[in-house]
Amino acid sequence: MRMFAGFGLPQETNQRFRFLLDNGQTGLSVAFDMPTLYGYDTDDPRAAGEFGKCGVAVSSLADMEALFDGIPLGQVTTSMTINSPAAIIWAMYIAVAEKQGVPLEQIGGTLQNDILKEYLAQNEYIFPPEPSLRLVVDTVEFATRYMPRWNPISISGYHIREAGSNAVQELAFTLADGFEYVRRCVDRGIAVDDFAPRLSFFFNAHNDFFEEVAKYRAARRIWAREMRDTFGAQNPRSCWLRFHAQTSGASLTAQQPENNVVRVGLQALAAVMGGCQSLHTNGKDEAWALPSEQAALQALRTQQIIAYETGVTDTVDPLGGSYYLESLTNEVEQGAYNYFRRIEDVGGVVPALESGFFQREIADAAYIYQREEDRKERITVGVNDFITDEEMSIPLLRVDREGESRQIENLNNVRRTRDNREVARRLKELEAAARGEENLMPPLLDAVKAYATLGEMMGVFREVFGEYQPGWGF
Repeated sequence: MRMFAGFGLPQETNQRFRFLLDNGQTGLSVAFDMPTLYGYDTDDPRAAGEFGKCGVAVSSLADMEALFDGIPLGQVTTSMTINSPAAIIWAMYIAVAEKQGVPLEQIGGTLQNDILKEYLAQNEYIFPPEPSLRLVVDTVEFATRYMPRWNPISISGYHIREAGSNAVQELAFTLADGFEYVRRCVDRGIAVDDFAPRLSFFFNAHNDFFEEVAKYRAARRIWAREMRDTFGAQNPRSCWLRFHAQTSGASLTAQQPENNVVRVGLQALAAVMGGCQSLHTNGKDEAWALPSEQAALQALRTQQIIAYETGVTDTVDPLGGSYYLESLTNEVEQGAYNYFRRIEDVGGVVPALESGFFQREIADAAYIYQREEDRKERITVGVNDFITDEEMSIPLLRVDREGESRQIENLNNVRRTRDNREVARRLKELEAAARGEENLMPPLLDAVKAYATLGEMMGVFREVFGEYQPGWGF
């Protein structure tokens, strides 16, 4: 099981990692701050004031070295929540592991790297869809050749659900994205059984207990069927839908935040009973801030109580055979296939996102959910019923605002002490590769090792690929 960690300075996050490792974690998860997610260095004027607010800031290899200083990357797995700049951040992680003496084939972890869901829901895209998909396929190809323990994409329904979709939409849109990645990789010439076993998924664990379990069960059935029948997979592992689940951040309330402990526990239990292989439990205070150490520990203990005290992990598919759950699984599965047909009618995943089809469907579902809550047809305890006047008294994490200045100072030191002629040469090689058709991971690794910054490398891609402006509107 993994726990979220992302707190401002790399050194501060490193301390959080150690805290989690000391409390029984074997996997780490890194979320990045907004400038990093959009490919800007910390000192970029567009990044001002955003440092560390939603995760850790990484502007160069030096930050990644600080982040994992003293953490043996050959002994842990790391999941990284990064999408548009995913290839660059991954290259930095690989470079750190190599400096620790870890061979490529022993590096284990997961790169979210799901750019399609950014256009659908989260809107942290930068480049147009086609060059963005090229970068994703490049990472899959590189991992397939050299890094057999790495999951190069975590196909993510989580953000689709957080944007307001319902369970059927989350399932259908996530699997549609997954099938599109498989098609692109096969078109590149990668044999399906060479890469499909390392694809993974990331689903939301929301409030409707039985619907969430049915969603996970339907997901496994659909993926296995389509990989076998549509893509001709022969290796059984290609048909396995391995998934990480995270409890729903959007369901957490700022009102009566202690209630979030119960919500998280029930959502986590649904994910486990639905068959998740990896689990993230949110902190009770995440409607207010990044989790405090106390909230993070409580979330971790929630996982451990489910794992070690309830017995629900003693059997596979513990709710299988229930008439209600089996019929609900069939209903969710049929709903997903209905969406697959509608997506094909639009022309496929990329035309559907470019036309705004996905975005309109999610917006409509979010409107329906909010209308039900406003009318009290859907009760959220402490928000629209069972309301009290108690003031919140839980401790909140406060990010050190001086950290931004220290981070910028460190970044400037990197620029002063590196070989800038080597950096310029590597950036030119990266530009030439981007204008061609070769895999971009090798030139990215060269640029990263020369201490080119994230903003510099993303600047090359912006120049070559351009920035995406959606043409649809409601």
